[in-house]
Amino acid sequence: MREARSGPEGPRADEPRKGERAPGRATTSSWPWALAAVLVVALVVGAGWAVFRTLAGLPGRAVDRTERILRDLSSVASAFRRETAQTAFLGYATSLSGSNRLQVATLEEVQVFRRTESASVLWGALDLPDVVVEARAPVETTYFVDLKGAWRFTVEGRTLSVVAPPIRFNRPSIDVSALEIDTRQGSLLRDEEAARERLRKALTALAAARARRNLAQVRDTGRREVATFVETWLGNTFLDGGTYSVEVRFADEQSEPGLLSPSEYRR
Repeated sequence: MREARSGPEGPRADEPRKGERAPGRATTSSWPWALAAVLVVALVVGAGWAVFRTLAGLPGRAVDRTERILRDLSSVASAFRRETAQTAFLGYATSLSGSNRLQVATLEEVQVFRRTESASVLWGALDLPDVVVEARAPVETTYFVDLKGAWRFTVEGRTLSVVAPPIRFNRPSIDVSALEIDTRQGSLLRDEEAARERLRKALTALAAARARRNLAQVRDTGRREVATFVETWLGNTFLDGGTYSVEVRFADEQSEPGLLSPSEYRR
């Protein structure tokens, strides 16, 4: 028995309507996004490769530099032959002392200064009695060597000969709180107070002259201090530094027997 149809058959539920796309199909193409992703990956990989090659080269260069430094530090003779020793010495000395001066001696003593003043009258026809005044005070003088001066080194066998700059001294420090000035010989015809004041004003120059005369007294002490300082530097800087002895003379001294001439080291 046939079923009656009321009209034309309608569209199926699973079929798209007119003007619509079937479900599940992309509305736009996806290939631009895929291309962009490929480019990003390529850039990341390329950058990573460049960084890797740079880092891979660093250890080799660091090792080469370290080896060069160790070669310089392994031998005293090598360092002086390469003319790097004086620069290394100056850097070590200034960092250790904190200044450009190496203090080698300090002299503390009670110094006595005497001044005699004479005078006459009547155009020199009559001499007046002398006035003798005396000052006594503790004086401290510091002696040093200029680290930036001319240092010369000579290597001969296991001996390092050092020609150091001349010893210099700071302005002597006078303890004015303990200063005593007396008149040792006076006269009613003379102004003793004026004589004492003139001596007081001359004390700085007199102490400097005394410090200069004392250079010979402190020279041997300064020589030992410089030698000890250089020996310490050798031991701390070079692998074989502790095997060297050090001899020192100062630039204002004459050559002494047993000391090497200050010529440059040559193999």
